[in-house]
Amino acid sequence: MAPTCIRLIVGLGNPGVQYERTRHNAGFWFVEEVSRRHGGTFRSENRGQCEAAEIAVNGRAVHLLKPLLFMNRSGLPVQTYARYRHISPAEILVVHDELDFAPGVAKLKLGGGHGGHNGLRDLIAVLGTADFPRLRLGIGRAPSKEGGAAYVLAKAPGSEEEAIRAAVGRVADSLPVLIAGDLAAAMNVLNALPQR
Repeated sequence: MAPTCIRLIVGLGNPGVQYERTRHNAGFWFVEEVSRRHGGTFRSENRGQCEAAEIAVNGRAVHLLKPLLFMNRSGLPVQTYARYRHISPAEILVVHDELDFAPGVAKLKLGGGHGGHNGLRDLIAVLGTADFPRLRLGIGRAPSKEGGAAYVLAKAPGSEEEAIRAAVGRVADSLPVLIAGDLAAAMNVLNALPQR
């Protein structure tokens, strides 16, 4: 079966300046960096439910999306935009923060559960499938004394933010292979990159 090319990259995060630099917004950081590198401009779509940009990578159009209904309601803006653009779930790469990886680690995964991530939980419920690729950006786990919600909604210390943004940059460097649809090849490329 031919590889399914990525046509839409969705960064998960929360809207508003108070959340811009929080760990939970690592997905936003990624699509913003990709847009910046490729001359994209985010514009309001779907009556303010999301912001979208369109870029070209090796002559192929790629859409970038930031849902703006907060993390636990990410599904509807993604579904609405994807339907309008005739994009299937298999053609959507979802980028999100990952507690199980240290800051600076980035890994690809195809399908699976939501792992307690509220953005993924809502996407799976609304799209009706978990069979879409994910890019997981490590943010590390909260200390035992700190709650998970408070941790992801807090700003990362400078060194941790630098590590996360460095991972964003490394993956953005590999965008052509990432969107080409051969996830095994993309995984090999990403796994070969320094992970911190």
